[in-house]
Amino acid sequence: MVKKANGKWRICIVFTDLNRVCPKDSFPLPRIDHLINAIVGYELLNFMDAFSGYNQIKMHPEDEEKTSFITEHDTYYYKVMPFGLKNAKATYQCLVNKVFKNQVGRNVEADMDDMVVKSLKVEVHTSDLVETFTLWRYNMELNPNKCAFGITSGKFWASSSLNKA
Repeated sequence: MVKKANGKWRICIVFTDLNRVCPKDSFPLPRIDHLINAIVGYELLNFMDAFSGYNQIKMHPEDEEKTSFITEHDTYYYKVMPFGLKNAKATYQCLVNKVFKNQVGRNVEADMDDMVVKSLKVEVHTSDLVETFTLWRYNMELNPNKCAFGITSGKFWASSSLNKA
C-alpha cells in the first residue's frame, strides 16, 4: 500500500515477471511541452481529470488471471487494468485518443487521464464542452476535485504530468 498525495491509499502490485514477458506497446505518449504550447491563445480552458484512469479499462477476461496476487486470506485478480502494468500508459492514451479522435488538437488536448478542453472564443465554449462530455458514453468519469472549468489560465495538469517530460 502506498499513500497518495490526497491522503488516500493505492494498492501497488509488482508485476515484474508479467511485464518482462509482455511486448512493449510503442504507442506514443504526448510531450508536455507540446501540450502546453497547444493551449496558448485560447480564451477559455477547462482542466479535467479522469477518475481512477486505468481502472476504467476492463481487462480482457483471458488476461485477468495473469494479474493475480495472493494475500493471507485468498488469491485475487484484477477485472480492470491495474496500476503498474507495462503498457498501461500506452493503452490508456490510445483509448483517450480514440474517444476524442475528432477533437484532439482542435479543442482537446490529453495526456492520459488529464485533459484540457480549449475554446478559441467564449461563444463556442459551451459547444466545446458538450462535444467533450461524450466521454460519458464510454463510461469515463471525471474527478470533480481535480477539474476547473471556464478559466483563462492555470497550471497545466498540476498534480501529475509536470514531472513526466
